Amino acid sequence: MDYTLCNPPKKPIVFIEVRRSASNRGYSNEVEHQFLERAVRRGVPMAILTDGQEWHFYLPAEQGDDDERQLYKLEILEREPEESIERLKRYLDYGAICSGTAIEAARQDYYNVAKERQIQKTLPEAWRKLIEEKDDLLVDLLAEKVESLCGYKPTQKAVSDFLVRRVQLGNASPQPAKMLPKPVVSRAPTTSTSPPTLTSIGFILYGQVYPARSGRDVMVKVLQQFIERDPSFLECFLTRLKKGRSRPYIAHSPKELYPKSPHLADTPHNYRRLCPGWFIDVNRNTGDKEKMIREAAEIAGVRFGSDLVINLGN
Repeated sequence: MDYTLCNPPKKPIVFIEVRRSASNRGYSNEVEHQFLERAVRRGVPMAILTDGQEWHFYLPAEQGDDDERQLYKLEILEREPEESIERLKRYLDYGAICSGTAIEAARQDYYNVAKERQIQKTLPEAWRKLIEEKDDLLVDLLAEKVESLCGYKPTQKAVSDFLVRRVQLGNASPQPAKMLPKPVVSRAPTTSTSPPTLTSIGFILYGQVYPARSGRDVMVKVLQQFIERDPSFLECFLTRLKKGRSRPYIAHSPKELYPKSPHLADTPHNYRRLCPGWFIDVNRNTGDKEKMIREAAEIAGVRFGSDLVINLGN
C-alpha cells in the first residue's frame, strides 16, 4: 500500500510504502531496490519503507548504492520511545514537511553520514601513503616511542623498513583461518523430557530462567552466559562467523561491526558491549537474532530448544 505526502496538494514530498517484511527477516535487496526505483520515478525527496514496526528512511536522489541512500532505520519496538518520537517528528512533522525543514534536516543528516562514510573509506589509504612515503613525522614519533619503551632509539632506516614491512604484510592475501576446536561445555542434568516454555521475553538456560526487557537483551545475555562458562567462546564464535558474512555479529570495536556502513557505529543504540574488548551488533531483526543465538549455542555445545529456550518477543 502506497501513500504520498504532498505540499502543495499536487506536489509529492514524501513517498511511503507499507509492505510486510518477509518472515521477520527484513526486506531483501531486491525489494529495497525496486522500492527506490519507484521512489525515483515519483521524484520525491524522501521515501520511507515500513511494515509498521521497522521504518527505513531514504533519500532516493542521492548517489551511492541502495544501502548508502538509506538515511536512518527506526525499529519502534527496539528503540526507546523518546528516540522514536524525536525521529518521526524530525522527518514527518506536518509543519516541518510544509516548511521544508524536514527535508533539510534529512539531507543534513545524510551528508553527515556520507562524510563519515567517506572518511572511514579513505583512512586506510591515507595511512598506507604515510607509511609508503616514510613521512618524517611518523618515523620520528615511532622512533621516540621505541626509545621511551626500551631506552634505545632506532635509526630512521630501521623504522622505515619496519613500516614498509607492515604495509606489505597488510596487503598480503589473508590465509584461511583455522577453525578452533569446539569448546566442551558440561551440560547440567535435566529431569524433564519436554522442553520448558517461556511466556514472557527472556530465556531459559539449563533450567534457570533469565528475564529480559527486549530481544536485544536476550541476545546479549545469552552470549554473556556462554562467555562466563567458557572464556574462549568468543574467539571460536568469531572464527565461525567470518565465513561468508560482510557484516559481523561481533567484533573488537563498534566500527568493525559495520564495514559497509561505518556511520552506524556513531549511534550507541546500534550495539552493546559484551565484555572488555568485545562488542555485538544489536541492530538486527528478530530472525537474525534467533539465527545468531542458534549458531552461538551450537558452538558453545548447548542444545537449542532443550538446554536453551528463548523468547525474543514479537
